[in-house]
Amino acid sequence: MAPGIWTRHPRYVALVAVALLTTFYLLTPYSAGPYRLRKLYDSDLPSRVERSKNIYDKLLRNRQGLIKRFGPTPKSIDLFPPDVAPWPPYTVWDFFPAAFNCPHEVERLGALGDGGKWVCGLSRVAEKKDCVVYSFGINLESSFEAEILDNTDHCQIWGYDFSVKSFGPEIPRGRAHRTHFKAVGLAGSDKDGPNDDPKMFTLETLMKQNGHKHIDILKIDIEGWEFETLTTLLKPYISSGRPLPFGQLQLEIHIWNKSFADFLEWWEMLESAGLRPFWTEPNLVYQNYNKDKHTPDLAEYSFLNVKGNNVFINDPKFEGDIHHPHAPRED
Repeated sequence: MAPGIWTRHPRYVALVAVALLTTFYLLTPYSAGPYRLRKLYDSDLPSRVERSKNIYDKLLRNRQGLIKRFGPTPKSIDLFPPDVAPWPPYTVWDFFPAAFNCPHEVERLGALGDGGKWVCGLSRVAEKKDCVVYSFGINLESSFEAEILDNTDHCQIWGYDFSVKSFGPEIPRGRAHRTHFKAVGLAGSDKDGPNDDPKMFTLETLMKQNGHKHIDILKIDIEGWEFETLTTLLKPYISSGRPLPFGQLQLEIHIWNKSFADFLEWWEMLESAGLRPFWTEPNLVYQNYNKDKHTPDLAEYSFLNVKGNNVFINDPKFEGDIHHPHAPRED
């Protein structure tokens, strides 16, 4: 057999090997932590956030105008006007649109239909070493949590639900080590005595138990208890001026048996704490199976926290990182 080209020209082997290795090196992203996070630096981010704040301030003025038009006071407004003349053209949700623009990509994570949630800027935590996610209300459906695990390198998820014993089957076995589940509930006060069943804890207590000071993504679906729970959580932060301990909030609101005035007061408390809605959708699955109620009582909202220094509204800072556009210059 005649010698092949590789045998007759060994230098070709070396050249091809070098070319292949160079191509592989150029096409493979460098995985050092700070280097990969530098791509998060966005000099236009502060101005985008500020523009969104201005747009939302306009919405606040428009809301007051709508209240005067159909009220003229909050106490005289129905959540869902009755089907009688003059048929005012609104529902409660029209007073609270998701008018804040997320300054990053907006993505639905989890199942279509019930179970999925809208998230602002998941890319901002895709490689964050200390990414923390809390999820309250599992109900054996964990497609949202599973997709967070699939799309991030380090996010750890703490799940809580006293009605089930674990996350749902969607959690990949290979990523289950990044999940932590406890069969307790979220409430406005701790109820963990020997006769308390189910046991309930405040968010502050659970964060202390886990050694956390900040949560990147917080999901809450607790069947109407969100009003008491968030009121207790938010008021100390509002009175002290401290930013909330989470970056964004995915919340299902159950407006059962509320008055417009009560809901407005609660919603304005969320706004005072720095929460701005960037996405909303009605829960039409619930509506489909509760046609006798005739009113869309459930709505999904996603909020961004615009106070403080969370990664969704500010770029991360690295000590001595001269590549950051605002880092001190070297003399």
